[in-house]
Amino acid sequence: VQLQASGGGLVQPGGSLRLSCAASGRIFSINEMGWYRQAPGRDFVAVVTSTGSTKYVDSVKGRFTISRDNAKNTVALQMNSLKPEDTAAYYCYVLLTNGATYWGKGTQVTVSS
Repeated sequence: VQLQASGGGLVQPGGSLRLSCAASGRIFSINEMGWYRQAPGRDFVAVVTSTGSTKYVDSVKGRFTISRDNAKNTVALQMNSLKPEDTAAYYCYVLLTNGATYWGKGTQVTVSS
């Protein structure tokens, strides 16, 4: 299973970015898809389950929105009202129903004026 993330970049405070992540390979059934960020420790950001339930870390609630396309095995993270403290490398992951977890390579998000 491979995950390809994209969408990072440099944005000014208050700006927006949209991260996308596509999973490919021998995928039979995905339980949940989500995002972590690392700066420097790796911290949970958001997750969406197979039923569409979502959960966010408190610091991004109301600003970030996670969504997934089950047919395409993709997950997206819409990030609005970005703050300098959101600067980090963002990593997507998938948790399969067999318990296996796969990670994508990080995509850098830098929020700076």
